[in-house]
Amino acid sequence: MSDTTDRISLIRERLAALEPVSLDILDDSHLHAGHEGSKNGAGHYRVIIVAPCFAGLSPVARHRLVYHHLQDLIPYPIHALALDAQAPK
Repeated sequence: MSDTTDRISLIRERLAALEPVSLDILDDSHLHAGHEGSKNGAGHYRVIIVAPCFAGLSPVARHRLVYHHLQDLIPYPIHALALDAQAPK
């Protein structure tokens, strides 16, 4: 298993607590090669998550909830995180 696969699995494991109905995690690190955060091996990730717990929350509150579950992974192994957090429609 590669570092990328391990990291994505770890992110998925942490976000499972939000009981998502949909969760996509993409490693965008290759788009940021040479950037300051990538020099130490930390990655850039994009998370697209749909979870009922986001219903009624503002976008900022949704992001805070996601960051709460990933806080010990920032700044390593997650250097940057792009989020799309939605409630089911």
